[in-house]
Amino acid sequence: MALQGRRVCGLISGGKDSNYAFYKALREGATPACILSIRPKASDSWMFHVPLVDLTRLQAKAMGLEDRHIIAEVSGVKEKEVDELEEILREAREKWGFDTISVGALASRYQKERIERIAERIDVDVYAPLWMVDQEEYMREIVREGLRFILVKISVMGLEPDLLGKPIDEELVEVILDRARKYGFNPAFEGGEAETLVVDAPHYKMRIEVRGKPVRKGPFEWELVVEEARLTPKPGFIV
Repeated sequence: MALQGRRVCGLISGGKDSNYAFYKALREGATPACILSIRPKASDSWMFHVPLVDLTRLQAKAMGLEDRHIIAEVSGVKEKEVDELEEILREAREKWGFDTISVGALASRYQKERIERIAERIDVDVYAPLWMVDQEEYMREIVREGLRFILVKISVMGLEPDLLGKPIDEELVEVILDRARKYGFNPAFEGGEAETLVVDAPHYKMRIEVRGKPVRKGPFEWELVVEEARLTPKPGFIV
C-alpha cells in the first residue's frame, strides 16, 4: 500500500507491534491524523492489550501528538467490544478525517479480520505491515531500527522476572530468542507470553523513563508494578 499523502490513525496499545506499525506508516510518507488507544474493562479481552494503556499518553506526547490522542474505553466482552470499537472509530474519523488505520497485527486472524471488517464499513483502509513476518527477524529489526521497549508482564516459563523493566536492546533480544527456542514459546509474544511497553523510538522527541518493581502473580507470571513514568529529553530533539 502506498502511504504517501495518506492520513493515518494509529491504533496504539502501548506495546511494540502497534508502535512499530505506526512508525513504519510515518516513515513511508503518511501524515499522522490521530492516535487511538483502547482500554478494555475486562482483563481477558480478545481484541485489546490491557497492561498500562494509560501510558500511551506519554507515548503520544513523545511523538508531539498529544492533542490528537484519545483513550477510549470498551467493555472487553467478546464481539461486543468490536462493535464498540467501530463506533469509536467512526467518531474519530469524523473529527480527524483519516483514511487509513495502522495496526500491529502479527498473526492473530481474529483481530485482523475484525479490524478489516470495521474498516470496510467505515470506508477506510488497513495498514498491517507486520502481518505474518518472520518473528525472530522482526524482533531483531525493531531494536536495530531504534525502537526500545520493556517487558511489563511475563506469563511463560523461560522468561525470568529480571527482564522486567529493562530496555530491550540487540543483546537482550538474542537472549529472548534463545529462550524462545529452548522453551518453545512465541519469540514475538504473539501467544500472550509477555506484554511490552515502548519507551523510545526514532520518531519520539522524548524518551520515557519507567521505575517500578516486579510482582509475582503466578508460577510463571510476573508483572511490573509501575511506580513512576515520566518523559525525559533526547539529544538532538527540540521539544
